[in-house]
Amino acid sequence: MRWEAQLIRPPAGQPDAGTGRVSPKTRADGADKSAAPQAGAPHPHSAEPLLDLPGLMRSVRTPEFDGIVIHEVVAKSALNKVPSGSEMPFSWTINPYRGCTHACVYCFARKTHTYLDFDYGQDFDSQVVVKRNIAEVLRAELGRPRWKREHVALGTNTDPYQRAEGRYRLMPEIIRALADSGTPFSILTKGTLLARDADLLARATTRVPVGVGLSIAMTNDALSESIEPGTPSPTARFRLLERLAASGIECSVMAMPILPWLSDSEEALSALFSRVRGAGATSLTAGPLHLRPGAREWYMAWLARNHPHLVPRYQDLYRRGAVASKEYRLWLGQQVGELRRGHGFEPDPWALRRPEHATSDAHAPHPPSGVEPAQGSLF
Repeated sequence: MRWEAQLIRPPAGQPDAGTGRVSPKTRADGADKSAAPQAGAPHPHSAEPLLDLPGLMRSVRTPEFDGIVIHEVVAKSALNKVPSGSEMPFSWTINPYRGCTHACVYCFARKTHTYLDFDYGQDFDSQVVVKRNIAEVLRAELGRPRWKREHVALGTNTDPYQRAEGRYRLMPEIIRALADSGTPFSILTKGTLLARDADLLARATTRVPVGVGLSIAMTNDALSESIEPGTPSPTARFRLLERLAASGIECSVMAMPILPWLSDSEEALSALFSRVRGAGATSLTAGPLHLRPGAREWYMAWLARNHPHLVPRYQDLYRRGAVASKEYRLWLGQQVGELRRGHGFEPDPWALRRPEHATSDAHAPHPPSGVEPAQGSLF
């Protein structure tokens, strides 16, 4: 696992060995909490952790989590109600962690970290909130007479199998609590740590409906290391998929986000679908990159550093907001639909987007402006 690929920031006022930059002061030194994060700056060694988090027990920094501050909190609730009218195919979620050391540049959840008075950039990657008592609170909530055993989803905001889970082991008790209560649930993750709980999940499937999904949107390990540096590589995730399939656990793949001009070439998409099918996935959902506030700024800064020639294209493609142009979505939908049929996958099983965003059977007779049929690729 590529934890060492994550950038680390030295203590405030000391130059970074790799860049020569001097890191800004942390909040405890009087920095403006409202200031936008410095895109691409290394991660912080905070002089003092933020102390006004609700329910904060303690903040932990250890050598094995170099550059990361873990804030242990007491949670008042575990189940989160999905707003009525949402497109999501579930009514409840559980988020054992806030912030995520996977450090995916494109992560749509970045903006949610600002609700805790952290920033959406460096802090999202390095200031992780852990709900230490979440399993206990969950059991109490699931035991209430009014609980209707509706489907519960994990991994909808930040990854429940991110690196901190190896230390805190919150998921086994969460899985047991859900299964014991007769509550169906699903897990979406990039974390190969899920393998630790494979036997537990297999037992849970004999009691309640369980959905397991792996997030794998590319096959290029080098591109993945650049844009999602804290995750296990795609190769490692494909090995996990093979293991789950061999053990009889049905597993779907969420191939999102597909990155314009980086992972959407005919060769890249064909390789992705082939490996997903070969590894034993039961279904595949694919869709384009969304650039919501927070993620948009962080992603565009990454793009400017790594692929500056693509910046004008992205500005045009996302000129109307978080969603790529309709023309691009239709074009990508055609490619995905053809590949899905060609590899024997059923139409998109998860209705996660409005019909105009779907990528299963959309048709476009020609690629959108600026998108070549045989695009250049990093693969």
